Amino acid sequence: MLQRASLMTEGPRLCGNDWVFQQDNAAVHNARLTKEFFQENNITLLDHPACSPDLNPTENIWGWMAREVYKNGHQFQTVDALREAIFNTWSNVPTSLLETLASSMPKRLFEVINKNGGATHY
Repeated sequence: MLQRASLMTEGPRLCGNDWVFQQDNAAVHNARLTKEFFQENNITLLDHPACSPDLNPTENIWGWMAREVYKNGHQFQTVDALREAIFNTWSNVPTSLLETLASSMPKRLFEVINKNGGATHY
């Protein structure tokens, strides 16, 4: 999944050459293969607590994708049809959404710090 996510091109394009990748430290994200991928590709990770949705704009992407996949109450008859819809939606995430979420990170970090780790409006 990480190899297909275009991290190596989209990270620098959206955030500049000194970009930092953010993930939520869930168990699957801390797997040996995942850590090796980041290390082998010289990807810097943002260090923050596990399961911190206020610092995880990826949750906004998942929400957008779910709304797109099930738009107009669409239901799927097979797992393959659902899988295809998910992959098509993933391939069409608007660049503007990614740019908006990336640019929101300083504000998110600032608000989390100001709230001493408490809940924010994100």
